[in-house]
Amino acid sequence: MQHFRLSFIVTAVLMALSGWWGYEHGGMAGLLSALWITAILGVLEVSLSFDNAVVNASVLRHWNEFWRKLFLTVGILVAVFGMRLLFPLVIVSVATGLGLLDVWHMAIDTPQEYSRHLTEHHAEVSAFGGAFLMLVFLNFLFDEEKELHWLGWIEEKVGKYGSEGLAVLLTLLAVFFAMSLMPEQRKLAVLISGVVGVAVYIGVNWVSSLLEAEEHDPTVGKMISQGSIGGFLYLEVLDASFSFDGVIGAFAITNDVVVIMLGLAIGAMFVRSMTVFLVYKGTLQEFVFLEHGAHYAIGILALIMFASVHFHIPEWFTGLSGLAFILVSLWSSVRYRKRVEAEEARAGLGVSS
Repeated sequence: MQHFRLSFIVTAVLMALSGWWGYEHGGMAGLLSALWITAILGVLEVSLSFDNAVVNASVLRHWNEFWRKLFLTVGILVAVFGMRLLFPLVIVSVATGLGLLDVWHMAIDTPQEYSRHLTEHHAEVSAFGGAFLMLVFLNFLFDEEKELHWLGWIEEKVGKYGSEGLAVLLTLLAVFFAMSLMPEQRKLAVLISGVVGVAVYIGVNWVSSLLEAEEHDPTVGKMISQGSIGGFLYLEVLDASFSFDGVIGAFAITNDVVVIMLGLAIGAMFVRSMTVFLVYKGTLQEFVFLEHGAHYAIGILALIMFASVHFHIPEWFTGLSGLAFILVSLWSSVRYRKRVEAEEARAGLGVSS
């Protein structure tokens, strides 16, 4: 439980703030309502982002202690205040032409209007997030260096013939499909958002490759090989792609931007703690297909985000679809481990005889 100690402390503090905020605006009834909604949003964020924690852990396990702590401290500040508070304010600011301070007052004083402006741009945000997550999934699927293949020879063949170029092509086709679902006056905005998502993914990978190219330099080689700015940016953008859809969905529960930020912050903190737990406990090595299940869940989430530019996709369906892949991958991992142990036992008997 030591990996979750900080999360429980932060949860206690944020729940206290939520209760105070609710009491100030609605007395005892407001306090109870704020605490209940904050708890629901925290659980919702964790359930929607477990696959995010698994993918984060697959990257973070190769990093040294410095970068891991940076991800858990600075990274959580970016995740909470940047993606769950500032970024939505920026979107509404751009949409309305108002300053950030004016938008903040709008969020506090007239939350219904703030929510309306934010949800009006759900399509653009979904196109961006869907493009980034689609590339995360496809580049994992097309990785021919994977030694284990969850789907057997099918996944092996796909990995052999797939490439980064094909991943970009398929993602752009998905962006064009999402654009085709939109009315004429919004097609260009959705197209630009999707292309920006592709560009951000390629840009972050480019930064990472530049840093990796410097590994021969003895002064920075060890630091880069065990963690890097490029990797840190990659995880932050990945978290952004996951989190903002949750921010939009949170407005279906409440229009109180402060309660939303506090609830999602609790969830984000536990996702970070789960990431570190998976790293230190060696869970990915023990359950070998868990990483596969998480990436397939990301692929489904990307498709859902593309479809959601036009169709309403319930949050419960999004959460359960990802959870289903995680559970099946855990079951497959247990079966695989038992099979390997049985083969090793038979081999041992053969040697002893």
